[in-house]
Amino acid sequence: MGNLQSFFESGKGQISVIAVIVVFFLLALIPPKNQKTPGRGADVKALTISALMVAAAIVLGQFKLFSMPQGGSVTPLSNLPIVLCAYYLGTRRGVTAGMCVGLLNLIFGPYVIHPLQMLVDYPLAFGALGLGGLMRNKKNGIVKGYIVGLIGRYAMAVLSGIVFFGSYAPKGFNAVTWSVWYNFTYLAAEGVITVIIVSIPTVKKTLEKLRYQIDPEFASLTF
Repeated sequence: MGNLQSFFESGKGQISVIAVIVVFFLLALIPPKNQKTPGRGADVKALTISALMVAAAIVLGQFKLFSMPQGGSVTPLSNLPIVLCAYYLGTRRGVTAGMCVGLLNLIFGPYVIHPLQMLVDYPLAFGALGLGGLMRNKKNGIVKGYIVGLIGRYAMAVLSGIVFFGSYAPKGFNAVTWSVWYNFTYLAAEGVITVIIVSIPTVKKTLEKLRYQIDPEFASLTF
């Protein structure tokens, strides 16, 4: 643990993480296969939106209602920007943006005990939020996408808890039941708060209006 932790806390480790983040951002410039009129302007817009959503996720992640004793916290709306990125730009770009958020968290507050744990808890967990893009063309796609993305992150958190932190399970729990319950408590609380806010008609209408502006083809869809 000490070597990995000190690496990500060192200047060399942070530079390495930043280099990987730059590569991920460049992936946002690759247009989707089904894009009818690929153009540099559209791709730059996608990169800009992705960067803004990543920044919003990082900033919102600093506002914690409370923190759990063994990691994890309730940070209302902090997962929403990545889901919105996927909703506006597609699943691939949403997953990429989410992985960038996970990698940035390695710079600001890493807790690493194993290379696989690092992958699951950081890039994969936050990248899973981008799976919300699978609901982008469904009715009430923002809420459905948020729930799908949050479930994806929850699955990664549970997996990490079982494999790497099972020894912390208190009496009466095993590694599986403890991880399932522990991660549910804070992610479910955050999820309920976010869904309530996003479901407010004015908020929902504003977020969908942005989708129309970013993706004009969305306006032609009927539900």
